[in-house]
Amino acid sequence: MASSVSANNGTTFTLNLLTSNEEEQAIYVVGNFNRWRVADDHCRMEQVAAGHFRLTLPLDSLPEILEYKYARGSWDHVELDEHGNDRPNRQVLRSRHEVTDEVVRWKKDRFSYPGDLLPKIEIIEQDFDMPASVQTRRIAALLPHNYYETNRRYPVLYLQDGQNLFDDYAPYGNWAVDKRLAQLQQEGRGDVIIIAIDHAMDKRIVEFTPSTTSTQFGKGQGRSYVKFLAERLKPYIDQRFRTLADCHNTGIGGSSMGGLISIYAGMMYPEVYGRLMVFSPSLWVTPNIPFQLLNMKQPFSGRVYLYGGKKESSTMIPNLQRLKKALENHASSKKPAFYLAIDPDGEHNEARWGEEFPAALSWLFFHDQLTTT
Repeated sequence: MASSVSANNGTTFTLNLLTSNEEEQAIYVVGNFNRWRVADDHCRMEQVAAGHFRLTLPLDSLPEILEYKYARGSWDHVELDEHGNDRPNRQVLRSRHEVTDEVVRWKKDRFSYPGDLLPKIEIIEQDFDMPASVQTRRIAALLPHNYYETNRRYPVLYLQDGQNLFDDYAPYGNWAVDKRLAQLQQEGRGDVIIIAIDHAMDKRIVEFTPSTTSTQFGKGQGRSYVKFLAERLKPYIDQRFRTLADCHNTGIGGSSMGGLISIYAGMMYPEVYGRLMVFSPSLWVTPNIPFQLLNMKQPFSGRVYLYGGKKESSTMIPNLQRLKKALENHASSKKPAFYLAIDPDGEHNEARWGEEFPAALSWLFFHDQLTTT
């Protein structure tokens, strides 16, 4: 539906939205001016009358062309067009100063996505040749939907706990990475290869525990695991698929214990990984890990997306802040770039990590397309 625009010669930009909101959910504006964060309190709209919502932003903080959508708290409740279909991003020039939009339908089903943009999922090896110290498990590659129709090379993100990434019947829910990649493709930020590595079931804890003596679980097998990822799995992936193999285009990530082992991998192999996606890491397992890692000969200087929810534990956010400070202090001439996302209502679960995934992937790999404020 077309937008109507009125004149405003001030120093602000105002977005007006006309819509019914019978479920009384918070409405946010999400766009290229807030890193496409879907529940950013700075972009929460105020209800000024029945069916009328408004958001005013400083003009000098905005890009020349605003690209945006409206959402009721998550991508699962984003606006649709009048026919119930996903709609393209709205666009308006900053110089217009004010815009009035209308939304007549909202997405309500949890995983609505463009099916034709779903990634192609290939099981690499059900029984990948692993060293004796690493458990056998499924490894899957999620390739861009048009991978075999192009000659392009792609960045790669290695993610832990593959069982919880895209399996619809995962016992604790899943991130819906495949469906969220399809959503990101609509925004022009889904061209990445995801390598989903299943965890080792009953050996998950010991394998994801760093190989130091001062952990809550004793000495883990983390060193063998991250060595396998960097020295065996990555070369295999680079040989089999069209990847951008340098560290600036290679990331690793996970949540909870998977987040902890991803930190460890990034610090052990900074020449391999230049992008870290760390959600709710179990830093309590090894409280001194930031300081143990300071002994590494080559400091990490890439990009790190950290997420934590205040409802997870009283120590989650302080531990993340402590980690960030330690890594910054250890940096030499080039400091790591951090994005610390704190959700005041965030809990420790797969669904919340899935909601955070699009923003994290965009900031880590497609930051040149985003406008920072």
